[in-house]
Amino acid sequence: MSTAMTTATSSDGFVPNPDAAELAAVNQQIAASMQYPDVTTAEGLAAVRSADFAPSSDLKHAVSERTIPGPGGDLTLRIIRPEGPVKAVVIGIHGGGWCIGTPQQDDWINDHYAEHAQVATVSIDYRLAPEHPVPAPVDDCVAGALWVARNAAAEFGTDRLLLHGASAGGHLAALTLLRLRDEHPEVAERIAAVSLLYGAYDISGTPSQRLADRTTPVLPEHWLRGFLDNAFPGLDAEQRRDPYLSPLFAKLDDLPPALFTVGSLDPLLDDSLFMAARWQAAGNHADLDVWPDGVHGFNTMAPGTGHAVAERIASWFTTRLSA
Repeated sequence: MSTAMTTATSSDGFVPNPDAAELAAVNQQIAASMQYPDVTTAEGLAAVRSADFAPSSDLKHAVSERTIPGPGGDLTLRIIRPEGPVKAVVIGIHGGGWCIGTPQQDDWINDHYAEHAQVATVSIDYRLAPEHPVPAPVDDCVAGALWVARNAAAEFGTDRLLLHGASAGGHLAALTLLRLRDEHPEVAERIAAVSLLYGAYDISGTPSQRLADRTTPVLPEHWLRGFLDNAFPGLDAEQRRDPYLSPLFAKLDDLPPALFTVGSLDPLLDDSLFMAARWQAAGNHADLDVWPDGVHGFNTMAPGTGHAVAERIASWFTTRLSA
């Protein structure tokens, strides 16, 4: 494992080099105009759910959807596949604080993976909190992952799997992987690599989370607390450290290589720093990229940097599939 910042390279030689001027402009705009409705109220949550956080992008590949039986009813899977042979199938889990978001918001990056890594993506439209608190979203993600595992060869011509999740999706991806390892090891061992973007791995609060205040961009303290309270209601800090809720506290042995991506200004910074270190200490391969001046979700707000992040992950996937 290695940390990649402006003065260091990762183990494979990569150095994050975003457009500093672009990120500075984005961060300034966020500070001046970003609104943070109270997501613990029906009105505030509705306002956030109606917002479109997906970057605009012209897709190069067709999108389709499949409905399968899920633990809480029908489960929708959103599929993007490349032209020609498929090298692997990515199980995709979108972000949104467990409370908002859809697989469509990741079409832009999944389309990039199809184009540049020759992989298909199956994104899971899991149930959202507070209507369906954790573990309901995890149950949906496990069900979706099992469908992909059982149908990948017939549907896509390959049985190789990858896993990708961002923000709350990073948290759900980590929990899904642990469930697969413990309950379906024959599926977990087919996952060649995992990409986890700025996930929350200790929902009781890492130091960087606890240092967030009302001025912290994108995830100020009250918004972070609101999302967590919606998804994990009625639990105190010790209960939130249950490894079935906070993967940082789980046994992390026998896991595939992982790439952790996070911005240096993200209140979830420590989650990636700590999780990557524990991932490696458990005997697994971990790469850690810390993007300078990146806030939470920075790759969705700055087109140039977002493209660079997508290209990095696609290249990393290709390298892991060739290993």
